Amino acid sequence: MTRPRHALVSAAVVLVLLATGCARRSSVTQAAAPPPTGAPVAVAPAPAPIPVPEPPRAEPPAPAPAEPAPAPVVTARPVPQEFVPDPQLPDIQFDFDTSALRPDATRVLRASAEWLNAHADRALLIEGHCDERGTEAYNLALGERRARAAMEFLVAHGVKAGRISTVSYGTERPQCSEHTEECWSSNRRAHFVVKAQ
Repeated sequence: MTRPRHALVSAAVVLVLLATGCARRSSVTQAAAPPPTGAPVAVAPAPAPIPVPEPPRAEPPAPAPAEPAPAPVVTARPVPQEFVPDPQLPDIQFDFDTSALRPDATRVLRASAEWLNAHADRALLIEGHCDERGTEAYNLALGERRARAAMEFLVAHGVKAGRISTVSYGTERPQCSEHTEECWSSNRRAHFVVKAQ
């Protein structure tokens, strides 16, 4: 009988040792993933990003409208008897093949502007003239540019644009008919004639 008791006590001691030995270990359990079942698992799509509105773009300011140049007064070619020269409005001369105003011409035009501003009852016709060199069409265009250059100067010095007309005669009305530089120089001119309005 002592043997079975002894066996029983030994078994109890072993059990106590096993029980106390297991209690000293920290127990960490991890949940294992379930085994695949063969059916695909639906994955929820990632949420779409919320669009952020762009700030409104500032429109660039519209450019200011350009100041229009004074409109030329379009008139029919005047009858020569309607306009007459006045000694207070002498001719101005131009260099060859240009409509640029020379310094001596600007001095004359300043005095002409003063006279015209003092005589506001007069209409002015500016004739553009050229020497004989060049084609007829070229000289008509050059004569018009010369008349316009004189007109723009006068308008810039206070003469009302509505009082001024321009015409180009090109080479039609030369002052001199010799074929010399001196003669050609006198033909390259703007001539001023007036009439009462």
